[in-house]
Amino acid sequence: MQYTDLSTPTRTIMTPGPVEVDPRVLRAMSNPIVGQFDPSFTTIMNEVMDMLRILFQTKNQWAFPVDGTSRSGIEAVLCSVIEPGDTVLVPIFGRFGYLLTEICERYGANVHTIECEWGTVFEQTTINQKIDEIKPKIVAIVHGETSTGCMQPLDQIGKTCRDRDALLIVDAVASIGGVEMKVDEWMIDALIGGTQKCISVPSGLAPITYNDRVEAVIQARKKVERGISTEEDHQLDETRKHPYIKSNYFDISMLQDYWGPRRLNHHTEATSMLYALREGLRIILEEGLDQRFLRHLYHEKALITGLEAMGLSLFGDAQSKLPTVTCVEIPEGIDPESVRSMLLEQFGIEIAKSFGPLEGKIWRIGTMGYSCRKENILFLLGALEAVLLQHGAPIHIGKATVAALEYYTEQAAATVLSV
Repeated sequence: MQYTDLSTPTRTIMTPGPVEVDPRVLRAMSNPIVGQFDPSFTTIMNEVMDMLRILFQTKNQWAFPVDGTSRSGIEAVLCSVIEPGDTVLVPIFGRFGYLLTEICERYGANVHTIECEWGTVFEQTTINQKIDEIKPKIVAIVHGETSTGCMQPLDQIGKTCRDRDALLIVDAVASIGGVEMKVDEWMIDALIGGTQKCISVPSGLAPITYNDRVEAVIQARKKVERGISTEEDHQLDETRKHPYIKSNYFDISMLQDYWGPRRLNHHTEATSMLYALREGLRIILEEGLDQRFLRHLYHEKALITGLEAMGLSLFGDAQSKLPTVTCVEIPEGIDPESVRSMLLEQFGIEIAKSFGPLEGKIWRIGTMGYSCRKENILFLLGALEAVLLQHGAPIHIGKATVAALEYYTEQAAATVLSV
């Protein structure tokens, strides 16, 4: 059998991840490979850590990527701090709260959950009251829930965790780089992101940050479990390090030895992916965090304006909406997968279905990173209208793209007048 040259189709990707990769990132990935301890590469590692601190809005010493998809970062943080029997609170408002629960249970945690209706989020007082009730060691929570398009406020939870000596660990995979994330101000102890969403880098790295409270837990586990001094620890053979953490690959104490000044060998770094992350972060910082967050809100509003002008309804509480994901209710009698297939086959546009109780009830449209552009919004609205008309949906013909275009025109005029 002969295999031809790889030639993937050009797509307009409007899903909650992966998204379109910035062309600058693709170019950066084509740089030559160098060794992971080459001074040129360790300089890149240092630059990535510096830029991640800015993105995370933190002064934490530790901010680096875990090699693997977003889930690798989540598992690395949780497996490194959870000991069997630890009490963990997981507030669930969508699919990925269940993922946090499963990972915590796999590492022996005693997991307590609270749940609210999909399409809503928790009052922060509800979570704080539960913290007071069960006194967890860890509160693990999703920030932006892509399955429901909702975003959980966090600014009042961190202080409660700090006052109760609990660790606040946040899954910000769908929100980092697209919305405000104030790690230090909100007293978040550890945060996990992903490259394939708002950062607009291929899937394969999970940027994380954690503070000295998390590091203290890891160091204390070393001393208690092994009963040895720090000097003795440094002399141990690498193959015998940290036997109490079930995962070698995701052991944060070993990863920070690799990313720290000692540069102890742990794994072979994903060289080209680190090039990609460096460029993706550089693009974000060139745009400016505030401007980037405003851009996501700007195009989200245009999309919503067009969808509602078409006569479609949005799913979920508008006050809790995640700016980077818009959930659209599927019109009655319309085959959701037939619509998605036609969008992909006829227009090269991909949108996402949903999970669990929402499967077959909503479509999910991502406006993340490089995919979050005016031309993508207008193209999607025109194509979706055409496909829905082909399926006999009762929509307002000719309204969606015009409404979005009017919004863009009005906003441009307002910007000119305000200058």
